[in-house]
Amino acid sequence: MPAPSEFARASNEAPPLGSSPILQQRWSDVVFLHWRVHPNAVEPYMPPGCSPDVMNGSSWIGLIGFQMSESSFFGSPSIPWLGNFPEVNVRLYSIDERGQRGVVFRSLEASHLIPVLMARAAFGLRYQWASMKLEKRGGDVAYLTRRHGQAHARSHFIVRTQESPAESAEIAADPLSNFLTARWGFHEVHRGRTIYCRNHHEPWPLQRAELLHLEDGLLAAAGFSGVTERAPDSVLYSPAVTTVFTSPQRLDSPLNQ
Repeated sequence: MPAPSEFARASNEAPPLGSSPILQQRWSDVVFLHWRVHPNAVEPYMPPGCSPDVMNGSSWIGLIGFQMSESSFFGSPSIPWLGNFPEVNVRLYSIDERGQRGVVFRSLEASHLIPVLMARAAFGLRYQWASMKLEKRGGDVAYLTRRHGQAHARSHFIVRTQESPAESAEIAADPLSNFLTARWGFHEVHRGRTIYCRNHHEPWPLQRAELLHLEDGLLAAAGFSGVTERAPDSVLYSPAVTTVFTSPQRLDSPLNQ
């Protein structure tokens, strides 16, 4: 496999999906907290056929919170009771032997049990049922989550958003911000095979944010003890995007024509 540095830098423009979408969602009040790590720290968690995606010699661990809403399947009306809830996930950054960039989820916390079970069955994703809360006050956005049956797997973080048109334009052109947020698919092992599931949405409208509070056990529960003892290396916020997903494709199957 070529070294990750041999591939082109990430683009904030999503490439064409290549097939019809099966799922649409709205993601809002998105908080991105990221820590720089050595690629060796995340290598053991890469699915077969993937390696850590690297920028300037480092890979990254993300703690991401957002509100999911307006979920619909195959163009049907949205289903509020099924797809309207906050989510907090721990994710890594991957690149496969085709040069496709993606994320690898170490855990995904959600407060609705039925979507948790559906996502596990359909995609093999590591969704966990949790008690969750999203609160907004002025420019402050707070996420609180506690996994059922695992009291240590909890997280509470608060950021203060900093909207500035000039700074937003600067962030849109920042290679690191694009690397961390413009990920147009996820890699996962499902039924013994590595899959890649593509998504597409408009470029992230990104803002810098200030971290006011962080008390986290999710990264440790995901295998990364001690990372959150230091401040994140990147803190970003996005108001909302609407995203669509295609059916997952096996990594060892032919590319879409």
